[in-house]
Amino acid sequence: MVNPWEVVELHLDAEKKRLDIKVDFAPGSTFACPECGAACKVHDASSQTWRHLNFFEYLTYVEARQPRTKCDKHGVLKIDVPWARAGSSFTLLFEALVVELARNGLTVAAVSRIVGEHDTRIWRLLEHYVDEARARADFSAVTAVGVDETSRQKNHVYVTVFADMAAAKVLFVTEGKDHTTVACFKDDLVAHGGFVDKVTDFSLDMSQAFIKGIWAEFPGAHLTFDRFHVMQLMNEAIDEVRRHEQKSCPELKATRYDWLKNEANIKPDDRARFDVLRTSKLATARAYHIKIMLQDLYDEDQTEAEAWFARWYFWATHSRLEPVIRVAKTLKAHLAGVMRWFTSGLTNGLLEGLNSLIQAAKARARGFRSARKMKTVIYLLLSKLDFRLPCALPSAVHLR
Repeated sequence: MVNPWEVVELHLDAEKKRLDIKVDFAPGSTFACPECGAACKVHDASSQTWRHLNFFEYLTYVEARQPRTKCDKHGVLKIDVPWARAGSSFTLLFEALVVELARNGLTVAAVSRIVGEHDTRIWRLLEHYVDEARARADFSAVTAVGVDETSRQKNHVYVTVFADMAAAKVLFVTEGKDHTTVACFKDDLVAHGGFVDKVTDFSLDMSQAFIKGIWAEFPGAHLTFDRFHVMQLMNEAIDEVRRHEQKSCPELKATRYDWLKNEANIKPDDRARFDVLRTSKLATARAYHIKIMLQDLYDEDQTEAEAWFARWYFWATHSRLEPVIRVAKTLKAHLAGVMRWFTSGLTNGLLEGLNSLIQAAKARARGFRSARKMKTVIYLLLSKLDFRLPCALPSAVHLR
């Protein structure tokens, strides 16, 4: 205990399973004025109680007289106690436990049951520490950003997530998925010491809303449409061709995932059947071969990539397969972003991974009552924030 504080009494109630720790200061003690630091005598004091970490199965509380000092210059001011933050009814160690449990993936409902406090108080505590830690976050080193939307609830309600591609962490979360989300991110970036001119690259899908926002707010940044989304477009085209063709070709039924997989990932039991289809004259087989050639683009040297794409584009647009032609024209319209991958090497794999973790957290919580709560959980789990709290769990107990 920090001088002049000392433990003066312990009371254990076995029937109520409660331990009370009484802390006090000696008569005549002085405290530093919160404003100027001058040593001041105690003006008065009021009794306060704080929830502390449990002592085994016993609920534990710290009780103390919280003093107010009278400074000649600043008047009467309340003195903060060293074991709790101002205005909180929990000790710092108790709050550290709550934050650590939430950061390790437990839902707020689960944390509430473990510590025996109402979930409203737990949410308020977590929101405080997330806001405080984010206020200290430094974005001055951010140069490459990934952006993607993720579902918050049914009926097409989304939040948009911006991530630092180098540090592999979430920077900012905002409601919606239109071009204004980029403006919100820009404001948050600058507020945290980041520089618009320093952000040279964005990794994203071909969302026109995001493209519009980035061009408006980050005019010097390059766009990278990573190979995952490029191949996703092509897979959707193949499946569209297959669904149309299987009406007259029943052998295509139940083969959807075979066409979407890489050839090396076809199961041995399915390979013989798939080889027959792959080498047939089916329109789906032609679409599949066009996809394989597009995949080979990413094995080319940067200097040969555009020439390779030109050959692929000619083949795709003369395939007489409308879904494939549509994808080819889409890629042609966004060719600079497709080719940028050879320079930036950026991939939205990080965003896809973050998105899966976000959706898993949403599933565990059975949804979030508000966007504010969803954002709080995303920041807790995926922003690598420094909460500056004491360690409430021994290392062997950490869940991650």
